[in-house]
Amino acid sequence: MMILRAKYLSVSLLIGVSILLAYSGVLKSQTDEEIVLPDPVEILGDSLYVQNDSTMDSKDSQARITDLSVETQELLGEYRVVLQQIDRLIAYNDYVERLIEDQENQIIEINQQLVEFALIERGIVPLMLESIDTLDRFIDLDIPFLLEERKERVARLRVIMDESDITVSEKFRQIMDAYQIETSFGSDIEAYTGFLDIDGETRQVDFLRIGRTSLTYQTPDQNETGFWNKETNQWEDLPRKYTDYVKEGLRIAKKQITPDLIQLPIEAPGAVR
Repeated sequence: MMILRAKYLSVSLLIGVSILLAYSGVLKSQTDEEIVLPDPVEILGDSLYVQNDSTMDSKDSQARITDLSVETQELLGEYRVVLQQIDRLIAYNDYVERLIEDQENQIIEINQQLVEFALIERGIVPLMLESIDTLDRFIDLDIPFLLEERKERVARLRVIMDESDITVSEKFRQIMDAYQIETSFGSDIEAYTGFLDIDGETRQVDFLRIGRTSLTYQTPDQNETGFWNKETNQWEDLPRKYTDYVKEGLRIAKKQITPDLIQLPIEAPGAVR
């Protein structure tokens, strides 16, 4: 508005100056020669032209000001968005730094645990190897049931001890599983089919195991019945009276009949060497 007022004032002054110049020319002409008055229409037209030109300049200036104001608002909005993004990046960087610090602490703890584990491993591995040897000797001294299966289990333990892709904890777990299986044999009853050398001939028989107390066998035709003598460490024939007892025990172990009392040969305590 100040610019418009200044331009209108300049136009008015211009018109006034033009009129004064015109009259001064008239007065001078009166003294020297014939007075020639300027055309008022031309003076007015020039004045209007100047005024219109000033008005156009004012509009152009106002338009530029408006454009600059809009551009300024847009730049201000972008600036605020950038500030928000910077604040978020700062918060995220702080979060990542805390994560990195926590990971570094975990790495330190893990490295310390690895050192401690290496020390423990040096002591536990020899113990595990000794446990496998002990289990193998125990099977050799035990009554000869499921020998092939039990020996294969020990052989498998020896193999995994030399495999690098199996952790020490997994090796230890499998050794403990093998001991647990051997322990369970002392408190159950089992019937299974196998082969036995009888009088120099390999024959198929049915074995009856009652814990680790008694191990007997019987041929499918029930003509021969025998047991493992712990004192002599060999198979011996049983009297004919035990035929029905072993037969009944086999049926009980196979869950074909309900459990009942049966008579089987068992060494007295202290009789085994």
